[in-house]
Amino acid sequence: MYLDFYQFKENPFSMTADPEFFFASSHHSEAFSHLIYGIQQRSGIMVITGEIGTGKTTLCRAFLNQVDQRVRTAFVFNPYFSEIQLLKLILKDLDIAGHFKNKLDLVNALNDFLIQESLEGHNVVLIIDEAQNLNPRQLEQIRLLSNLETEKNKLLQIILVGQPELLDRLKLSSLRQLTQRISVRYHILPLDESDIGNYIQHRIKIARISQNGEPAVHFTPDAVQMIYRLTQGTPRLINILCDRALLSGYVQELRTIDEHLIHKSAREIQILK
Repeated sequence: MYLDFYQFKENPFSMTADPEFFFASSHHSEAFSHLIYGIQQRSGIMVITGEIGTGKTTLCRAFLNQVDQRVRTAFVFNPYFSEIQLLKLILKDLDIAGHFKNKLDLVNALNDFLIQESLEGHNVVLIIDEAQNLNPRQLEQIRLLSNLETEKNKLLQIILVGQPELLDRLKLSSLRQLTQRISVRYHILPLDESDIGNYIQHRIKIARISQNGEPAVHFTPDAVQMIYRLTQGTPRLINILCDRALLSGYVQELRTIDEHLIHKSAREIQILK
């Protein structure tokens, strides 16, 4: 509703994990560097965790957009599958076609593909989002896939991305062999207070129709401070609150978003009781 009023070409605070809006905070930049290092070193299994709404999926999408052309990728968004279904989904995302009768056929096809990619100087990365939903049998299947290797390198790099519950799952004694193979770990923290203003400006800049002149909307320093206090730096909550504030501002024909409008918006979306 407010796009024309604020001269946006798209919603600056959309809930979708759009990599174009990726904000490289110190925490997210460090997580990104961990991923790049793990892939370059062919580390095998990497684990990225963070609380709900901290930008894990957006980080993954930004990573996929920036990897080298020699890196083949598969991205599993929803791991609510059996071990067989998970394998089929991985093969499908890697464009591995064929008639597979059982799990052995699937694993052999994946292994043949990985060996060929390695011979061509390529790397293959599997990202599993919402990995806290993987059950122990599926995680054991992940461990077995990580065993696909040559004498020098892992053939498949696996990135498990999930909420902190994933770390609890990995502490199970039955998964200790998997845990021992994790070479890269990083926990994404919410944005620091000093990041909030830059985060808001970054998203507004990306969404603007024209990059010339001043933006058609401005968040005051007091508004930014209140946004941090109410959201504690969680990007998803920041987006929800700012989106509501822009809607309220549009209704009142306001181009300056102050702390009073943020307070009112927070009550409306029940962030503030």
